Amino acid sequence: MKQASIFELDGRPPLREALPLAIQHVVAMIVGCVTPALILSRTANLSSLDSIILVQGALVIASLSTFLQLFPIGLFGSGLPVMLGVSFAYLPSMQAIAAGYDMATIFGSQLVGGLVAVLVGLNVKRLRPLFPPLITGTVVFTIGLSLYPTAINYMAGGAGNPSYGSALNWLLAFLTLTIVTILNHMGKGIFKLASILIGIAVGYIISLCLGIVDFSPVGSAHLFQAPKLMHFGLNFEVAACFSLGILFAINAIQAIGDFTATTVGSMDREPTDNELKRGIVGYGFSNVLGTFIGGLPTATYSQNVGIVTTTKVINRFTLSLSACILIIAGLVPKFSALLTTIPQSVLGGATISVFASIAMTGMKLVVSEEMNYRNTSIVGLSAALGIGIADSSAALSTFPAWFQTIFGQSPVVIATIVAVALHIMLPKRN
Repeated sequence: MKQASIFELDGRPPLREALPLAIQHVVAMIVGCVTPALILSRTANLSSLDSIILVQGALVIASLSTFLQLFPIGLFGSGLPVMLGVSFAYLPSMQAIAAGYDMATIFGSQLVGGLVAVLVGLNVKRLRPLFPPLITGTVVFTIGLSLYPTAINYMAGGAGNPSYGSALNWLLAFLTLTIVTILNHMGKGIFKLASILIGIAVGYIISLCLGIVDFSPVGSAHLFQAPKLMHFGLNFEVAACFSLGILFAINAIQAIGDFTATTVGSMDREPTDNELKRGIVGYGFSNVLGTFIGGLPTATYSQNVGIVTTTKVINRFTLSLSACILIIAGLVPKFSALLTTIPQSVLGGATISVFASIAMTGMKLVVSEEMNYRNTSIVGLSAALGIGIADSSAALSTFPAWFQTIFGQSPVVIATIVAVALHIMLPKRN
């Protein structure tokens, strides 16, 4: 590989220049990558071993997905400087599936969802008009809102925890949240980028001093272990597949925004149709791959897009070093086990700001279009029906079980269907 600048897409820059920037990318995304796995493992009441495997899978699939986007294979991968990781966008639906079924059903639904994303990628030009910023923004906004109860339960110590709601849990949560907020608004450089990581680290150290961290999972974990193929198995339930399939279609379209932001912000051009097509097809394929190695659904990471567009460092070798760090971390179960020991109150204090950011990202997309009566009706009705029905557990109790799984467990499905239907049916001018 030729010697190159970090500001060139191809070639290999000096390691002394590339490595610090690679670490910066890892620091910015690693907490967000593993947290969905940590939350889901507790929702599904997984054993310590299974929780470690799920976290390990999150790190490995983030690495492989990123490699595939950086260095395409045939139709799979955009060739653009983007990073992928496990996404919070799927968490509400996965929690609902975990509560009603099991992890095998989640991975079976992910397999179907990955194939849906591949189909979306192959037909992206035809499907794109159905998902303008107003619709994708409404869905993202609903996802953020639906995650708030999860964060609050975690801040209180985690539902089912004997110390749930204790003053100590709330103190740890708000201390973590305060640190994250201060660094987000006043920090510069790495302190701003790593605000969530630093907040969790401080909360974790205080938890250690208070003696509330259980290290038994670390002691029983192996030093090195390859991902276990089909560890959780695959199970296919039509309702669960439909629920995640819709989300994969939405996220496939939304990925266009991250691909576009990357090329416009760092390369002064729009992505080509072929880059978008291959990028989304690669996204779908990597999620299919994830079902076999325990890697939860992934998406492009906006914070890493932000780093690329801010620094103008587009060198693919540099980002591939980030992917190397992630896969090394994923092959060391003791590291994954250490992450599972983070107290839930600390995790909640750090992630509520992430969930707020998700909701506000959706709102920014929404208000990028004119807020006339038509558009406010679409956003308001979609979010109201989605959140309202999901929060009223008995609202659909007389309907069949499959109907309740699709429409009554996660607000995202209803919000998406209502938003798209209203967008098609309501007249454009009001």
